[in-house]
Amino acid sequence: MTFPATPRFDVVVVGGGIVGLATAHAVARTGRSVAVLEREPRLATHQTGNNSNVIHSGLYYAPGGLKARLAVAGCAETVAFCREHDLPHQVTGKLVVATEPEELPRMAELARRGAANGVEAHELDQAEMRRHEPHVRGIAALYVPSTGICDYRAVAEKLGELVAKEGGEIQLGRSVLRLVRRREDVVVRTDGTDLLAKQVVVCAGLRGDELAKASGADPGVRIIPFRGEYAGFSARAAELVKGLIYPVPDPAFPFLGVHATRGIDGHVHAGPNAVLALAREGYSWGTIKPKELAQSLAYPGMMRLARKHWRYGLGEVHRSLSKKAMVQQIQRMLPDVQAEDLTPSGAGVRAQAVKPDGSLVDDFLFVAQGGADGERGAGSVLYVLNAPSPAATAAMPIGREILERLTGERIAPLNAA
Repeated sequence: MTFPATPRFDVVVVGGGIVGLATAHAVARTGRSVAVLEREPRLATHQTGNNSNVIHSGLYYAPGGLKARLAVAGCAETVAFCREHDLPHQVTGKLVVATEPEELPRMAELARRGAANGVEAHELDQAEMRRHEPHVRGIAALYVPSTGICDYRAVAEKLGELVAKEGGEIQLGRSVLRLVRRREDVVVRTDGTDLLAKQVVVCAGLRGDELAKASGADPGVRIIPFRGEYAGFSARAAELVKGLIYPVPDPAFPFLGVHATRGIDGHVHAGPNAVLALAREGYSWGTIKPKELAQSLAYPGMMRLARKHWRYGLGEVHRSLSKKAMVQQIQRMLPDVQAEDLTPSGAGVRAQAVKPDGSLVDDFLFVAQGGADGERGAGSVLYVLNAPSPAATAAMPIGREILERLTGERIAPLNAA
């Protein structure tokens, strides 16, 4: 009796979110064979399909870091990609609003970071601020003209189409259980037929650290799921928002604070907050997986994080459970919004890497397991262990970055002249 040969690829990408798909597309452009394995029945089900759909400028991020470099490039590339493929998008610009005097030094630091990152930002007084957003309240603002909005699920699905067009495979409903590294290849164990790959990239989001540990790798961090909930505005309240209105963020956290966004469909929502999810895919308070919650709470880094920031955490939980508390947060910038204007409008879960010392990883994090030729070459695996916002904006540059780390090969951006 003969058995069918095990499918073999140059690269297998685990995860069909926007980062995994952008990576697969970069690989396919080089002529290498590639397969994307996604455990859900549809692409872009988790972080990609449940975010605020903002095209970030690169304003916030520490100069010289991966987020700064890749988000700035990704901002322009995302707009160009949407334009080329006729995907819905709009370059709206945004306001970052200071509502209290103590926020002014932090806003000045944002302006400094933006300048260092090559992001155009204009400091506005109250009158100039209200010319952009007549109903906003604040004492000063930054205007960032390059920020925009799009539909990241649509972008991800288009990338999937392009991967297939280049000869790659997209396999849905396929869970990866573990990876077995050998000298010349990697065995990808799945809940169905196994695959063989010269190299593997793990873009598994909320499950990335679990797959690393199951495969014998030390991720060095734990993925902690933070749910971000959105509140939709009534038609009356939506008229108060022209574009994107953000607070000055707290530099102690990688969250940007509750902001108001007019989406590409015209609807306005505010959010997200940031509360500990009670399961890895805990999109509501009613989704509880006791084992996963216990693992999060027992992690030493989570305990240290909670001890340091318990007041902030309680405030986020209060805003999650109380519409009155949420509207008070919104009213700091938009005083005319009322509690009755808000209705639940979905949630996303951020896969946030936390170090054992309780600090939050504040940049993209890639961890490589070397093959026979070191970190690159046959038998190597690269784990993407922290890719929350602005990873959707930066996805295409991230894909090229991963390709270079995996193979040493550089390719030009899609929209390069």
